[in-house]
Amino acid sequence: MTRSWILCLVFCVLVVETAKPASQLQRSTVTEGMVKVVNTFCCPRRLRCCIPDKRVAIDKSVDEIEARMWLRQYNAELRKRATSATEASWAHSTNMNPVTAAAAIQASSQLKEWRLKKRKETKRFTPAAYSEDLRRQFWLISLDGTPEDSNDLRQMSKLKNDIETLYSTGKTCRDENENEVCHPLEPDLERIFATSRDYNELQWAWLGFRDAVGPAMREKFARLVELKNSGAQEHGFGNYWELFEAPFEIENLLDVANDLWSQIRPLYIQLHAYVRRRLATFYGEDKVSTTGPIPAHLLGNIWAKWWGNIYSLVAPYPNQPDMNVTSVLLQKGYDPLRMFKTAEEFFTSIGLRKLPEVFWEKSMIVRPDDREVSCHPTSWDFHHHSDVRVKMCTEVNHEYLETVHHELGHIQYLLQYEDQPMLYRDGANPGFHEAVGDTIALSAMTPAHLRTVELLEDWPDTHESEINFLLRQALDKIPALAMGLMIDTWQSRGFSGKITADEYNREWWKLRLEYQGLSPPVQRTEEDFDAGSKFHIVYGFAMMRYFVSYIIQFQFHESLCREAGYLQGPLHKCDIYGFSEAGDRLR
Repeated sequence: MTRSWILCLVFCVLVVETAKPASQLQRSTVTEGMVKVVNTFCCPRRLRCCIPDKRVAIDKSVDEIEARMWLRQYNAELRKRATSATEASWAHSTNMNPVTAAAAIQASSQLKEWRLKKRKETKRFTPAAYSEDLRRQFWLISLDGTPEDSNDLRQMSKLKNDIETLYSTGKTCRDENENEVCHPLEPDLERIFATSRDYNELQWAWLGFRDAVGPAMREKFARLVELKNSGAQEHGFGNYWELFEAPFEIENLLDVANDLWSQIRPLYIQLHAYVRRRLATFYGEDKVSTTGPIPAHLLGNIWAKWWGNIYSLVAPYPNQPDMNVTSVLLQKGYDPLRMFKTAEEFFTSIGLRKLPEVFWEKSMIVRPDDREVSCHPTSWDFHHHSDVRVKMCTEVNHEYLETVHHELGHIQYLLQYEDQPMLYRDGANPGFHEAVGDTIALSAMTPAHLRTVELLEDWPDTHESEINFLLRQALDKIPALAMGLMIDTWQSRGFSGKITADEYNREWWKLRLEYQGLSPPVQRTEEDFDAGSKFHIVYGFAMMRYFVSYIIQFQFHESLCREAGYLQGPLHKCDIYGFSEAGDRLR
């Protein structure tokens, strides 16, 4: 062996040894120059195998190990920080005052600043070279719209808190028995919409809430859009809507949704026309045209999202028994706690988890009398020791019984993934979370199940009663699809600049007419901001989560029914109660 071969071989050994990391966290110190020298001089001598042309693979392997450890630390720290921020947000939502507001803003800003700092650290990694698990975690970290300027961040947090407070504390006032009485949205105004059939009272409630919250938040909302867009663009998104739709992982999300809607819309057109004629018969054609849009305040819900509360006005066979169990709940002495226990029992009957004690100790399930709170039903994850809670101002009625099942669906989802890394503690996409609870309600609110839990007694198994039941389902499910798509069309155009701040309200009602066939009961102008009356716009949620849910929940239900052995017969008659096979599948 010649001296040059010996020297080359020694050099090969030295380089290979250098390539071995001293520890899992140490990167390879083999440089491109060293590889070039060895390959140049050793390849002709057939000693190239001594030198890792695989240097890059070695570096990537070490890099991935480091990335995995970094993510493990990130998830652990995120859990602690998210818990603190959630506690502060909970304290404010259940006791709205300047002190809790300031604490919530501070906690939220601190969490966002930390996430922004950690996101910058990710630039040293190369996720494209990693396993799918790591790539996905880094991608989830990238879904961030936090402004890098600290002043912008503080301003955004304050504006967000301001409009949320305006919404949650908004009231509609009137003279009652020579005294001015002010009614909050939940439960007072919602109860009026659910039960009143007085055209003028409904118009008063509809107008009063919008006037109380919309104009005051309009400029704040417009500025918030600017800040959200700026933050999203700093992180590589064209605008905030692109960030909004990213978690769905559906390319051209609104195009897909519009295509789906085009298939369902013919049914909506028929439902709309049927309901419109019934309302015209009840209120008179001077108030409801039989050929034009429906006044938006007459559909049993302050947003006209669900129409089920006007079922008694539109039932095809009004002489059949009503499946609304509100009167039975009251007669049997149900209170909100018993409603939650009833819903919990459905989940445990299919083998899912009992609610932890902390849920019963810390949830807010009725509206307190001594303070302002946010009543909109929401489920909360505090990220440790199975601490999950619900916040809602429960009323004893049929609609809230369904809502309780829905919220406990969220809670079960939180409990099922509580052992995952923090970045994975969320729905597969936002629509999945909404679908789980509604899937259970598709069983729990059927006549068959309501009979099982002794809330429905006189329900004949006839064609007429079946059509009534299906219409009630349609009144809630189909209009919600139209509204979800309408709202996110408005949001996407608002964030992209296709709708400007000086035409917010005009475009809002243009889309409400186009998608829903609805009109305001009184003339609206750009002094108003009717989008601000919708919780999800104020609190920053994409309504596509509900649109997707209202599609896939029926697919989930069908799958669970098969697991329960329900292989024949109409799907709307399936009840998975008591079938652990279905629970295993859902889990």
